[in-house]
Amino acid sequence: MRLTQGMCTIAECAPGGEGCPAARPRLVKIAVVGGSGVGKTALVVRFLTRRFIGDYERNAGNLYSRHIQIDGEMLAIQVQDTPGVQIHEHSLDCNEQLNRCIRWADALVIVFSITDYKSYELLGHLYHHVRQLHPGNAVPVVIVANKADLLHIKEVEPQQGLQLANMLGCTFYEVSVSENYNNVFNAFHLLCKEVSKQQTTSTPERRRTSLIPRPKSPNMQDLKRRFKQALSAKVRTVTSV
Repeated sequence: MRLTQGMCTIAECAPGGEGCPAARPRLVKIAVVGGSGVGKTALVVRFLTRRFIGDYERNAGNLYSRHIQIDGEMLAIQVQDTPGVQIHEHSLDCNEQLNRCIRWADALVIVFSITDYKSYELLGHLYHHVRQLHPGNAVPVVIVANKADLLHIKEVEPQQGLQLANMLGCTFYEVSVSENYNNVFNAFHLLCKEVSKQQTTSTPERRRTSLIPRPKSPNMQDLKRRFKQALSAKVRTVTSV
């Protein structure tokens, strides 16, 4: 799989394979957080596989891993999907699992849906919660407005998301995970570059180690299984019609 986006290249390859360096790749850990039903899992899968799957099982907080090459550098990217967050009595209802994910991450994607105003209201709360868990650490954060294709049922104007992101000092992306890959790629690409820059300028002693163990089996196999199931379901639907 190879995608050229402007001057940037993202390529999938195995460590030590043809055209890939044998050295141990730099590790980049990204957590994706947001309200329920905003498309976090679809966003992660879209970035890692360039495929869109519309239906998912309830989010159990999977960790996805893949070696990719960005701008000529091999990276081992781990993307932590997380269960949906809610506000309870004017404060975030965050369990310890989510807090561990946020502390573990080198960078974060905060996702909301333009069709769900409550998910938009979570943004400020989530951002400040991230800063509380990363005191004194300028962990990169991007804000993603998903479901941009559903304008007929939107509850949040794009300008609202952009204004809030500017106020918080975050980069903002409006995406349609189902229709367009480019901005999904751009959001993760920016975070990878920011993390790589921070890791290059920091000393090894200051780099945090992973608090979440790697999964025993690659989640990419699970993604392929789900994609085949989705295709089979579509075929059955067309056949029945």
